[in-house]
Amino acid sequence: MSRFQVEGDPNVASFGLTSLQLPSDVTLARLTHRATLLRHVDAQRERLAALACSRRVAACQQRALRMLTADAVRQAFDLGQESPALRERYGRNIVGQSVLLARRLVEAGARMVNVNVGDQQNEWYWDDHKGVFSGHRKRLPPFDGAFSTLIDDLHDRGLLDSTLVISVGEFGRTPKINPDAGRDHWPDCYTAILAGGGVPGGLSHGSSDKIGAFPAADPVTPGDLTATLFTRFGLDPATELADPTGRRYRLSEGTAIAAFL
Repeated sequence: MSRFQVEGDPNVASFGLTSLQLPSDVTLARLTHRATLLRHVDAQRERLAALACSRRVAACQQRALRMLTADAVRQAFDLGQESPALRERYGRNIVGQSVLLARRLVEAGARMVNVNVGDQQNEWYWDDHKGVFSGHRKRLPPFDGAFSTLIDDLHDRGLLDSTLVISVGEFGRTPKINPDAGRDHWPDCYTAILAGGGVPGGLSHGSSDKIGAFPAADPVTPGDLTATLFTRFGLDPATELADPTGRRYRLSEGTAIAAFL
C-alpha cells in the first residue's frame, strides 16, 4: 500500500500542496515528455540489470506521475469548493479542516485516509502528562465537532455505509492523576470508536472497572480490533503472508468481534 502524507494546515487561506505543483517552467506536456524519456532510460537500464528494485522504483514513479497529472487530485485538495457553512461545522481549525479534507479524499476515490491528530503542528495533541484538564478543555471540542460532523456528512452523501471510520490511539492514560495534574501512558485499558462501513450503530462493547484501569467485561485486544477491521474489509484475518526472509505470518493474530460483523 502506498502512503501519501499531507502536511500543513488546511484552515489557512494559503493552503496548498507544493509537492503537487509543477515548477512554472514545466508544463504538463513537458512533464509527459520527461516521463517518455525516463521510460527510454529505464528500458536501457533494465536490459543491463533486471533488478526487482527497479520495478518497484518504476511503479512508484508511475504513481507519482499519475498524481501530478490528475486534475481530480488537485480538485480533492481544494477546500475552497466546500461551502463556508460546512467548513464552519467541521471547525475552522487544523483538526476540523483536516477531517473535511479526509472526506473529500474519500469522495474522490481514496481507499484509505489517515488523519493524524496526534502531532499536527508539532503539538502532542493528547499527550497531557501535565495540565490534562485545561488541555482537554481546549482540545476535545475541535475533535468532537469534527468527528460528529464527519459522520453526519458521510451519511448525508450516501457514503457512510461504504466508509469505515475509526478513531483510536495507541494506548490509554493512567487512571490516576500524577503530581503535575496530568495522566501518563497506560496500555491496559483504552477505547476505540468505529462508525459506518456496515458496523451496527449505537453499540457499546466491553467495559472497564470503575476507575478505567483494566477491562471488566468483553476485553478486546489490538489483534481482535485488526481482525475485525480486516473482516469488514472482506479479508480473512487468518490469511498468511510471507516477509522477505520467507517467514510466514497471519494478517492478524486476533479474533474478529462478532458484535461488529
